[in-house]
Amino acid sequence: MTSPQTLPDTQKAVRWHPPAYDIRVEDVPAPRIQHPDDAIVKVKLGALCGSDLHIYRGHGGVDQVHTCGHEFIGEVVALGENFRSSVQGRPALYSSLKVGDKVVSPFTVNCGECHVCRLGYTARCPEGFLFGSPALEGGQAQYARVPKAGGTLFNLSNPSTWSSALPNDIKQKALSDISDSSLLLLADILPTGVFAALQAINHPKVAPVITGKPWPLCFSKDDISGNEVSFTKSDRVLTVVVIGLGPVGICATVSMLDALATRNVPFQLVAVDPNESRRQKMMTVYKTIDAAGKGSGTFVVLSIDEARTQVKEMTNGVGATAILEVVGNTSALDLAYELVRAFGVITSVGVHGAPPLPVTGRDLYNKNVSLDFGRCPARAMFPPAFDLLVKRQDVFGTVGEPASLIDRIVDLGQATESYRAFDKGEVGKVIFDPWK
Repeated sequence: MTSPQTLPDTQKAVRWHPPAYDIRVEDVPAPRIQHPDDAIVKVKLGALCGSDLHIYRGHGGVDQVHTCGHEFIGEVVALGENFRSSVQGRPALYSSLKVGDKVVSPFTVNCGECHVCRLGYTARCPEGFLFGSPALEGGQAQYARVPKAGGTLFNLSNPSTWSSALPNDIKQKALSDISDSSLLLLADILPTGVFAALQAINHPKVAPVITGKPWPLCFSKDDISGNEVSFTKSDRVLTVVVIGLGPVGICATVSMLDALATRNVPFQLVAVDPNESRRQKMMTVYKTIDAAGKGSGTFVVLSIDEARTQVKEMTNGVGATAILEVVGNTSALDLAYELVRAFGVITSVGVHGAPPLPVTGRDLYNKNVSLDFGRCPARAMFPPAFDLLVKRQDVFGTVGEPASLIDRIVDLGQATESYRAFDKGEVGKVIFDPWK
């Protein structure tokens, strides 16, 4: 085992108490190495995420007191004995991670070694756990234990262990220039937003619009001619709707705009939220993004009823090709089904609870709709999320500005009020500094 820094016996942590709406800051035992693959991270910043609200409201099926939070960045202060320079056949961090390295953790543990992880589906690693749950204490605390740390953590002190499309010199400069509050977004909300956008734009149902070839010729690399009907200009316009403009929804919208601009795809993008302050934030963010990140399409931010009318008018009643549902409740999914076209796709990255889904098999059959559901594989999504983070520091790099995704950084003593305000939509992204 690498020599640990001296750890205290206790730490301050944000704790949820059942049944609902009960957040307390308490002194609890500080974590210790329990397995040779563990790391202990001294948390520099931990964030409040929309997913935390499901448990906060009592909708998460949880009935045990636990430390909250699944987004954190910090410094390695202890490592299990499986971290040593001679490790062979395991993820690179088992050989390279050191006490003192700065790391950010994805919101789930993943071993990095199994079939599931090798395919990139890291969110569903059989050995995985969700931080901030009864199964694994969270990161809204002064210290956090990270199981399977060699497959889980991102080493921000040594980026040679992860890939990026950026050249090494630019990557290194970015890491030295980007604030920890910005890098913290890599733990969940930015990879999740990128995941939602990439799932949609790369979906087979979107291929005819992207390629200009009808189904199924859109999948052929050969220039087959003679049977297809010529596309009109409007056929090549991709209509996308993002439902939900909380922090993840903003990340998804920014990511989709960037993907459309990079690929030079004509588009109409409708961003929807019933909360006026969130709509205003989204519009401010859009105005801040430079022209290269916006593309040349149409972008509007609307209420639910306005979106119903706008999508119908934009598409002559056909509906949107792709819907990004970022809320995670039945009313949002209902709206997504209402707005999507036949042969469209709905990609949902919100955390849905126990109520039955509002769509039936008959609904899906009658529209030929594809639904993509589930948790983002944040560990696998790190490279494209990091590249977007570097590109969009105009949005992700500031705190407390009108266009900032992060509204404020507060001490743990403000956790109870921060949860309440976030639940009511009175504040956006809140980050906790456990050492204030």
